[in-house]
Amino acid sequence: MWKKLSASALTFSLLAGGVIAESANASGNEEITRGEFVKVVIDALDVPLGSGETVKFQDVPDSLKPYIEKAVELKLIKGKTATQFAPNDKLTRTHASIIAARGIQSSETYPSSLVDQFKDGDKIAESNREEVAKAVGLGLLSGYEDGTVRPNNFMTKAQAQQILANFLKDYSPVEANTTVALRILGTTDIHTNIVNYDYYKDAEANNLGLAKTAVLIDEARKENPNTLLFDNGDSIQGTPLGSYIQSVQKLKDGEIHPSIAAMIALDYDAATFGNHEFNYGLEYLDEVTDDAPFPYLNANVRNATTKELMYKPYAIIEKEMVDSNGQSTTIKVGVTGIVPPQILKWDKTLLEGKVTVDDSVEAVKAVVPQIKEAGADVVVVLSHSGLGDAKHEVGEEDITYLLSTIPDVDAIVTGHAHDVFPNKVDTSLPNVVLEKGTMNDVPVVMAGKFGSHLGVIDLQLEKKGDSWDVTEGTGAVREIDKDSSKVNEAVVNSVKDAHAGTIDYVRQAVGTTEAVIHSYFSQVQDDPSIQIVTNAQMDYVKAKVKGTSYEGLPVLSAGAPFKAGTRSDPEYYTFIPKGELAIKNVADLYLYDNTVSMLKLTGADVKEWLEMSAGQFHHIDVNKAGEQQLINNDFRSYNYDVIDGVTYEIDVTQPAKYDASGNVLNEGASRIVNLQYDGKPIDLKQEFVVATNNYRASGTLPGVRNATAIENYTDENRQVIIDYILAEKTIDPSADGNWKFSPILESVEVVFESSKKAVDVLGENTAIKYLGEGTSGFGKYSLKSIK
Repeated sequence: MWKKLSASALTFSLLAGGVIAESANASGNEEITRGEFVKVVIDALDVPLGSGETVKFQDVPDSLKPYIEKAVELKLIKGKTATQFAPNDKLTRTHASIIAARGIQSSETYPSSLVDQFKDGDKIAESNREEVAKAVGLGLLSGYEDGTVRPNNFMTKAQAQQILANFLKDYSPVEANTTVALRILGTTDIHTNIVNYDYYKDAEANNLGLAKTAVLIDEARKENPNTLLFDNGDSIQGTPLGSYIQSVQKLKDGEIHPSIAAMIALDYDAATFGNHEFNYGLEYLDEVTDDAPFPYLNANVRNATTKELMYKPYAIIEKEMVDSNGQSTTIKVGVTGIVPPQILKWDKTLLEGKVTVDDSVEAVKAVVPQIKEAGADVVVVLSHSGLGDAKHEVGEEDITYLLSTIPDVDAIVTGHAHDVFPNKVDTSLPNVVLEKGTMNDVPVVMAGKFGSHLGVIDLQLEKKGDSWDVTEGTGAVREIDKDSSKVNEAVVNSVKDAHAGTIDYVRQAVGTTEAVIHSYFSQVQDDPSIQIVTNAQMDYVKAKVKGTSYEGLPVLSAGAPFKAGTRSDPEYYTFIPKGELAIKNVADLYLYDNTVSMLKLTGADVKEWLEMSAGQFHHIDVNKAGEQQLINNDFRSYNYDVIDGVTYEIDVTQPAKYDASGNVLNEGASRIVNLQYDGKPIDLKQEFVVATNNYRASGTLPGVRNATAIENYTDENRQVIIDYILAEKTIDPSADGNWKFSPILESVEVVFESSKKAVDVLGENTAIKYLGEGTSGFGKYSLKSIK
């Protein structure tokens, strides 16, 4: 408790602080800044100061931080944004009175109508009226003789002296409770990008890697030692390193997976599973995680036989922290996690009959009371899920926003979508404050992909009896320095052998290519990068059906562009130079550890499959002037299947039949025209065999829904492509032109975005023209072939 100062003591305090001096250069009419005012208030209260380490405002000088820290503790200030206080801005009369009023306990309620007595009371912002009314009621703020209060006028130092004199003369300020500044750090979707190295390009890459994220982790821990570090899943799969450990080196019992080794080096406190953790099956997942010294948590995956939860649903982490008095104290942080129920579709062959998955929202609603009952002061949810919307549909994939509405959830680390929140996310959801990184007042962070960002949540805890309450929280993301090679050497060294083995593996030659292979235009014209995949799959399945009852059926093959600027990344494209083809190049063509699957379906199913794929494109209005974007970025490129073995056109002047999730938008729409097999219109009743992958075969998108699964092979699609190239020795990467867009009036301006590097490979491709800068680092192109 601090002592109350008299008006004369306050004047002395102001003079001693150098804010008001009796000279021509610093008269009482001089305006006071926000930072100066806070310093005067804290000095006048005569309270002990801390180190200033917990200040989250980035624009506060070190000399002022202890004062700002104490003012936040006392709930006197909030800042202009989550990271900006603007200490050098002039202080308005409104904000000076609000700061003073916040420091006074009062049982009386002051109606906001108190400000209506002033002629210019309507100039007080609606969000400030209640606190200004309190200041008026307490006598901290009064009007002028002309009946105005002039709320937006800047406060002079003489006025500041008077308002503080009134503040300290008659009222007891609010006593500061003991507080703790808790920082939660979150990574997500690392996908075995541990070292800053692109295995596809076989070169150092400073735009990715947990070793670079770790630099941010180190900095964040230095700023606030009261820190916990969590991972949000999708860590063990995604690059050739993950494939090498799983299928080439073959992780053995007792060996530590590189992803776990890296997290051990960084002293993670807990983690959850992403959907890709299940890509290799439950036994492998257990082998990976059983060496982790930190808990893996999940509250919605159940044993299909016993109905019991498969994994530990939550943990209480007891962390020693330093409070606002400099004393050591224990904070109990409860952590849980969820994974999308869609893993049952995506990895059906590995999970069917073994697990079930509860609805994510209901699972968190069920586990949070258990966490609180176990004594948690803070509840953190690791949500391997996209942001979603405000409407709950049982079993839906993206539910993070809904989790923010659940009582007692204090912070959320999310991911899965490879996006960034709160930065660069346009959302119209209610109660989302991007400046504070909150949804429904709950801090939420989504830290991109591949180690591109670090999520940082700052929580303010206040001691209430024997427990702690979260009184305020903010979320932010920090981006790695793409112009620097600085890494955390401990992380690099933790995976040294695995990294070297992966490089040796991906450099193994499998054949040669007579031309460059790239995916820059894979969404707008028949493309060699997809053709190689579909050719390899078709040869494989044709060999498999020989001697079976399916031998007489036509074989088709479906493939999609995996790297096509996916999720707003202008660098995320396949590029393989002419010459030697190595395993790294095949991995660049086919990213995922999928296995080959064979489906039987009808001509009608083939058409619906292609109608689904045609949702990749926006509806082009032939009567509309100006540029029209062709590609719908809400539609994931890996769901845009090209089916080889048939020919067809896509008429984008017609509306799409299906949305990106396969739901019917326009029942009677038909974008797929001139669909033919063997040069004739396809027989909708004819049966076909289609070569695809286990992900697509186990899905429920149109065209696949009614298909019969003939076989799910154990051979990986990537290995099938390697074998195909080994057999061919030299490949001529050209597409067979089995699909195209239907012609459109020449006056219609159709544009799309791709990498700016695509300019270098245009060559004689007269159908496409580079127009200049696009959005977010992409280039803009026109497509002439459909005019």
